[in-house]
Amino acid sequence: MAEAADVAECDTLIYYWPKNKPEAQFQLMNLLSLLPVGSDIFVVGENRSGVRSAEQMLAEYAPLNKVDSARRCGLYHGRLEKQPTFDADAFWGEYTLDNLTIKTLPGVFSRDGLDVGSQLLLSTLEPHTKGKVLDVGCGAGVLAAALASHSPKVRLTLCDVSAPAVEASRATLAANSLAGDVFASNVFSEVNGRFDMIISNPPFHDGLQTSLEAAQALIRGAVRHLNSGGELRIVANAFLPYPQVLDETFGFHEVIAQTGRFKVYRTIMTRQAKNNRLFTPAARSWYRWRFPRANPPIFAAIDTTCIINY
Repeated sequence: MAEAADVAECDTLIYYWPKNKPEAQFQLMNLLSLLPVGSDIFVVGENRSGVRSAEQMLAEYAPLNKVDSARRCGLYHGRLEKQPTFDADAFWGEYTLDNLTIKTLPGVFSRDGLDVGSQLLLSTLEPHTKGKVLDVGCGAGVLAAALASHSPKVRLTLCDVSAPAVEASRATLAANSLAGDVFASNVFSEVNGRFDMIISNPPFHDGLQTSLEAAQALIRGAVRHLNSGGELRIVANAFLPYPQVLDETFGFHEVIAQTGRFKVYRTIMTRQAKNNRLFTPAARSWYRWRFPRANPPIFAAIDTTCIINY
């Protein structure tokens, strides 16, 4: 949530409308409660995202006029005439999972209940798991909390690119008297150290668009954050092309659970995976072109720049 220091000396807000209306209301009421009266308010978004509803949402505080449109998008402008009263507590929601209380905020994935993919991943997590576990893209913290509920010796780290998700995960851990380190991170951007297990239900949408970048970055970056013998376990829609990335990065993968829609993939940090992290995608492409019939290379040490420039 934004605080007064975040918008100090600001008199203009440019807001990109998300695909989730409750998220927009949560964020806009928060921001408008902090900005000075008279501030310029710009709202832009795709028509299919519901940006037209911004006019009604802000009518009492900053009446908007549509000032431009192009490529099925709209741009709205108004001036802040009245600061709304923002009560953060009114936006919190929760649901129960077995004996756990899951705390959520608008915009957090699966805000209204456990999604089918996460449920499938949870079904594969063994009781009495030990060691350091990292939950990437933690959302409301349901995966980590469920794991810790039957594996009290795990040491949890949770991260998400979304600020509401970080707050929700912290609240979920606190509500269930669970300990864990929770922070904001774009996949591994702020993650330090290595772990015995990385779990994730990675997103494949960026707003309204399909995007595989986050999941691919998760798979490729995991080799830098897993201990030897450590495990990456993710759930994904069955049609998504993750097996190739898993095999290129780790040398193998296995499907340990599946339904008609989802698959849970598991792979292990082996010596080959350690060496593959030095063998960049560009170098792999060169190798396949240069030696089309050869098996994937495994090198103890290699200067990839030399390979690329060979």
